[in-house]
Amino acid sequence: MLWTVFTILVVFWVLGLVTSYSLGGFIHILLVLAVITVLIRVIQRRRVAS
Repeated sequence: MLWTVFTILVVFWVLGLVTSYSLGGFIHILLVLAVITVLIRVIQRRRVAS
């Protein structure tokens, strides 16, 4: 589910850049939060696997 949300946010962000239509800073804040969450999950998986 996390990857789905991340993908949707990235698609909206790219559409906002391409079409000059944006929801303001809100979509950028959500994108940053999604990236941080993905990074934390990846780091935690590597620590457990080590």
